[in-house]
Amino acid sequence: MDCRVLAFHQLPHQPKLFLEYLGHFAKVKSFYFHAPAIPAVTRSTRKLDYPGERRAEVTSILRKQNIALGAGAETLSNLDRLEEGAVAIVSGQQVGLFSGPAYSVYKALTAVQIAEELTGVGIPAVPVFWMATEDHDLDEVRRATWFDQGRLVRFELPLIAETGRPVGRIPLGAQIEALVQEAAELLANQGSDLLAQYLMESYRPEETYGSAFGKLFAHLFAQHGLILMDPLDSGLHKVAAPLYQHALAERDALNEKLLQRGKDLDRAGFDAQVKVTSRSTLLFHLSDGIRQVVMASPGEFQAGEKTWMRDQLVHMTHTEPENFSPNALFRPVVQDYLLPTAAYIAGPAEISYFAQSEVVYRHVLGRMPVMLPRAGFTLVDAKANKLLRRYGLTVEDVWAGSQGLRHKMERQSVPGSLSRNFERKQKQIAKMLTQLGTQIEKLDPTLKGTVEKSRKRIEFHIDKLRRKAGRAQDQKAGLISAHEHYLESLLNPHKGLQERELCVLPFLARWGAGGLSELQKLSTGKKIGHHFIIQLP
Repeated sequence: MDCRVLAFHQLPHQPKLFLEYLGHFAKVKSFYFHAPAIPAVTRSTRKLDYPGERRAEVTSILRKQNIALGAGAETLSNLDRLEEGAVAIVSGQQVGLFSGPAYSVYKALTAVQIAEELTGVGIPAVPVFWMATEDHDLDEVRRATWFDQGRLVRFELPLIAETGRPVGRIPLGAQIEALVQEAAELLANQGSDLLAQYLMESYRPEETYGSAFGKLFAHLFAQHGLILMDPLDSGLHKVAAPLYQHALAERDALNEKLLQRGKDLDRAGFDAQVKVTSRSTLLFHLSDGIRQVVMASPGEFQAGEKTWMRDQLVHMTHTEPENFSPNALFRPVVQDYLLPTAAYIAGPAEISYFAQSEVVYRHVLGRMPVMLPRAGFTLVDAKANKLLRRYGLTVEDVWAGSQGLRHKMERQSVPGSLSRNFERKQKQIAKMLTQLGTQIEKLDPTLKGTVEKSRKRIEFHIDKLRRKAGRAQDQKAGLISAHEHYLESLLNPHKGLQERELCVLPFLARWGAGGLSELQKLSTGKKIGHHFIIQLP
């Protein structure tokens, strides 16, 4: 397997705070508990205080959940290890259609690999994946984009009229049958009847977005021991009830700290990822199946049209904890109260908003796990690799945008003999211009700038003529546009990174059974903060 490694700062569209976190931690250490390094994980593990009673209760709930999702023997074994004292290496993501964007799988693989490496050095650890089933943004999870033979295939379920329900409770419905049939056929055509079977067994009309996602992940990671966690479980809400109470009882102090953190981030030149206002709280309330943000007013709270006195709502966190759920800043704190988390595997934006969550961690838990970046991948198939070589391109050239990409492809499309002639003549002209320039400058030094401008103008027009010749060749052969479309669809889909826009299943279908394991090996803690460009076999 050919592989090229890039640092995250070499990728487009990376958050500034994330890059500083990885490259210059000293500049941002006031926003985080730990540096992003494996030694920090081992140190934090030694200090981790997690009650045995909570461990037993949470593990029991997770065992029931994972058995219901079809977990394999490795996962059940890891649940036993968790109950016996192992720490958790956690990641998570929204429950996107057909496994969502590829980075959902990459997060899970990184958690699996880090857990294995820690276990190997004497720190028992298990990987846990938090499925964001409580999220109510249906539009984020109801569609998926696949790359298939040079085209982007879009799968999409309808946006139901009743919005605001947690996606983990929304059934897929009859519309899923046609989509899953088409998707399964594509996987089979790519060479994997097994993946096609996994998809058809997981995505059925009676399943929800959450249960279907969980069953597919249980299949994919059956040999990796990944523990899945569904936070919609009423038992988990009961365990988390003290945190909900704390979030409301200490709301004023927490909000003041969050507002100040926003100012501190702004002063340091960073943007706050989550907007916090004077009325913000850390909780949502579920009423009649609809998830609504809880807002604060003097002495009372409000969600939708309902209003409660402060003491009344605090009391409700104990009597009906299943009707409360955390917002984006509080969710990881709840997660790490429920789990003995030593490290959290996060994406770039997540690591940025953990700089806000840190004040909540400090106030509520007094601890925070190490934030490690997930491994990143761009997968290059055989045809794309051939095209890149043909036009003298790199993946970075494709990321740079259509205009520059087209110019480079046109230059390389000039017929061989004409191209060599262009090269020879350009060198001769450059030499002639240099000689003329030297003579003119001796005659009148003030003409140096004019000579340089003239030289650049002549070179520009020669290069433009060369590109036009390439374009003329393309019009005869009709290839460049098709090749450009192929490369951009695969490597820069919707002008974004492949891992953020495309589902990984079609790539795994072509790669074969060992694909996930190969990616897992590269997700090592020894190469934290790297992105891998991989040529598929």
